[in-house]
Amino acid sequence: MADRTASSGLRATVIVAACVMAVSMGLRQCFGLFLDPVVADLGTSAGSFGFAVALHNLVWGLSQPFVGALGDRYGPRPVLLSCGALYALGLLTFAASRTAWIGLDLGIGVLTGLGIAGTGFGVLLGAVSRAAPPERRSVVVGLVSGAGSAGVLAIAPLGEALTAAFGWRAAAFAFAALCILMAMMSAAIGRQPLRVDVSPVRDGRSGVRAAMAHPGFVAMSVAFFACGFQLMFVTTHLPRFLGLCGQPSALAAQALAVIGICNAFGSYAFGRLGQRYSPKRLLAGIYAIRTSAIIAYLAVPVSAETSLVFAAVMGATWLGVVPLVSALIVRLFGLAQFNTLFGLAFLVHQLGGFAGAWMGGVVLDATGRYDAAWWSLIGIGVIAALLQWPMDDQPRPHGHAATALP
Repeated sequence: MADRTASSGLRATVIVAACVMAVSMGLRQCFGLFLDPVVADLGTSAGSFGFAVALHNLVWGLSQPFVGALGDRYGPRPVLLSCGALYALGLLTFAASRTAWIGLDLGIGVLTGLGIAGTGFGVLLGAVSRAAPPERRSVVVGLVSGAGSAGVLAIAPLGEALTAAFGWRAAAFAFAALCILMAMMSAAIGRQPLRVDVSPVRDGRSGVRAAMAHPGFVAMSVAFFACGFQLMFVTTHLPRFLGLCGQPSALAAQALAVIGICNAFGSYAFGRLGQRYSPKRLLAGIYAIRTSAIIAYLAVPVSAETSLVFAAVMGATWLGVVPLVSALIVRLFGLAQFNTLFGLAFLVHQLGGFAGAWMGGVVLDATGRYDAAWWSLIGIGVIAALLQWPMDDQPRPHGHAATALP
């Protein structure tokens, strides 16, 4: 009976977490669809738009360790509800504003950044990891991570169609309505974790000290910077890049949708692979594959076919990093402070996202092209792969680090 109850609780937690993740991550992956109409309507620049998306990533990253700590202490439900409300408020501010800095910097940058810190990876993956038995943990984390881009399959075409028919503000209001539904849905998740593994890391401060003293965690986090740098550049600037290459605007929505569906399969696949093979080597492989895909994409003429193939490769490796990073954190430190430590690593990821999104806008404004930005993605991807491959993934036998979990 106890096993049946635990299985039922795990199923409910995974379903709710996957649905919330699909909406939360799907919405923010469509921000790039607003670039051209917002720049034209509000009289701002691509650099200003890129800065707002970069600020979104920075606020998300800076707040993630603290929001994660709240999830560790109080459980996922109150964090999901409050941050979902902030997310919706940010989109409403963006949709209604007639001033660029209020709509972009405050709405998209600050409010949605705070909102997604509580409705994205850290808190949801902590809830799922605690609910799952060790032998299923990597798979269900991969499943929920994959849902993060599966939502873009419906949201990207919806945003493109509403923008074309009624304007970007109507699309933004529709996104806000989806966010309100997401917040209501999150009330169905359990307030407290179902299962907590025993770990010597008992509080946030000791967990942070243990993480910062572990060279493997530091190397993994630095490589995670490159992940955010590459992905946020693509999410924010691929629609504009395709326009500069003479491609129709509908191709951008199609490319984002391809990223979403391939990510759903890729994240689940890497979650399963992470149970059988070295997560650190799989992470290095992801960074190498992404970087090779960028090189190949730049080496051939940009067309609908090459763009969709590029989107498929990027999508297959998009969020596959998340179950692998999660597995390494659990291996090194256990689950007691998972949300906090994942938030710490994710802070570095988001600093990369800030740099990638902003850099793309600055390069475009300065040169009228994205060439230098693409080559920056290649260089940083090579560095990430070289850092990740030899990572020290052994838990410390003494001090604050947890013993390895099965």
